[in-house]
This record gives sequence, C-alpha cells and structure tokens, in this order.
Amino acid sequence: MFEWTTGGYDAAVREQIRGWLAEDIGSGDITTETTIPGDSRSKAVIHVKESGIIAGLPVARLVFDVVDPSLVFEAKVQDGERVDKGTVIAIVEGSTHSLLIGERLALNLMQRLSGIATKTRMFVDALEGLPVRLVDTRKTTPGHRLLEKYAVRVGGGANHRFGLYDAVMIKDNHIKGAGGIKAAVEAARRKIPHTMKIEVETESLAQVEEALACGSDIIMLDNMAAAMMKEAVARIKASAPHVIVEASGGVSLDTIHAIASCGVDVISVGGLTYSFHALDISLDLNAKKGGESL
Repeated sequence: MFEWTTGGYDAAVREQIRGWLAEDIGSGDITTETTIPGDSRSKAVIHVKESGIIAGLPVARLVFDVVDPSLVFEAKVQDGERVDKGTVIAIVEGSTHSLLIGERLALNLMQRLSGIATKTRMFVDALEGLPVRLVDTRKTTPGHRLLEKYAVRVGGGANHRFGLYDAVMIKDNHIKGAGGIKAAVEAARRKIPHTMKIEVETESLAQVEEALACGSDIIMLDNMAAAMMKEAVARIKASAPHVIVEASGGVSLDTIHAIASCGVDVISVGGLTYSFHALDISLDLNAKKGGESL
C-alpha cells in the first residue's frame, strides 16, 4: 500500500491545518461547549459510505494531533487501499470536545483526497498494459496543492511540475508574448540552468516542427485529433527519439486509451484535481456493532 512519504512536508501541513482549524473554530465550538461536559470521553469510528480508494489518513491523524495531542488515532487501512462501503478506516479515542472539533476538517480532507485518488486509479486502470505515464497539472485547489498531488500519487498517477518555478513550460500565451516558439525557447535556454528541461505546448504540426527545430526537451500535443497526434508522434520520434511527448486537453476515461495508443509518453489530466467526486466518509461517536463497542 502507499505510505505517507512527504518527509519534511509534515511541518508545512501542520501549519496549514492550524489555519484551517482557526477558520472553522473561530472563538470556539459553541455547540459542543454548551451541550457536552468538558470531561466527556468518546471513541469515534471513521467509516466509508461508498467504495473507493482511500487517501489522507496520515493527514487526518495530523488534524487530530494538532487539535489535541492526547487523542489516539488508529488507522485500520492504509492510503492506497480500495475499500468497500461500510469499511472502518480509522478509530480515534479521547476527549469528546477534541474529537468533534477535529471531525469536519479531517473528514473534508480525507473525502477530497480519497476522491482524487479514486478518480486517478480509474484512469490508471484504463491505461493498463500501455507504456504511458499519467500525470496531474497545476489545476489544484489553492492552498491544497501539496495534498492533492499526494492523492494523485496514492491513486497510482505521477506529478507534473509542482509550480511555476521547477520547470520551463512554454504555453500559447508565452509563445504570443515572446514572438514565437523559437524566440521563447532560445530566450529561456539562455537564462535557465543546463539541468532544467524546456517543455513547449503545440497545437499544430507546424508548431511541432518548430519546437523540434529549436531543441525542445518535451513537446506537448494539446487538444489534437487522433490522426494529427499520431503524425506528430511519428515525426518527433523519427527525428528526436529522446524528446518526451505529452498529450493534454480534453482527456476523459472514454478517450484516454485511444490517446495513449498514439504513442505518447505522458498524458496529463487536469480533471484529476479539479473535477472529481469526493468520497463519502463519516465519523460516528461510540458506534456499536453487534451489541459491542467498536
């Protein structure tokens, strides 16, 4: 199963969690404070209400730890597992006040991340047997990019560039602003480290030829029809087999296999992180099963 391997990201995620909790709590959880004794303790069972791929359990653990380090969080599955409706994915024990304060943020994050992981796995499964890498884009929720890109990896996909700073990606507006592909590539090449790659977005065979002529490292085929895409891949591989070919634009579960069959190396799908169904996950206090406390 997939493991939480963000290394030094824990500190950054904790800082975000503090901000998200402050947004939700404000001056205090007035309902819990006025209805439940402060010394009340409970066991909370977190379970899924529909099948899917789980992602975000380590994040939920961080949420409850930030709320109250004395809470005991026990994951019953691992990120990356496919679970059925009704599966208990975690149990949290401790102060009832603390459990209820952390409940919504923990669930919100897990639901969204599990939704992304579930959708990503669908696309990965559709590519089974084909030598193509599925990647995400920068079309993420502001403030959630680190977590959403993590969820893509949990689902079996890979990450494209993380931000504007870690790769040169010359798109249509850069081409217009620079005065053409050749001018844009040459200007970038003069200023970036020799270790950084340059990707160029193309929409026609003429642009593909121009991107090839000026030594692009990665050529994106954007919203191309299958026939044009096959021709573009053939030209690129014939003259520069080392160049990575990426397909993007309008990729769906219905079209991704045909796109992959054109011979591209990478397929980027923005919808992995901006258009997905959040998995339905719930938390119940002192849940019973078969007459016994869970």
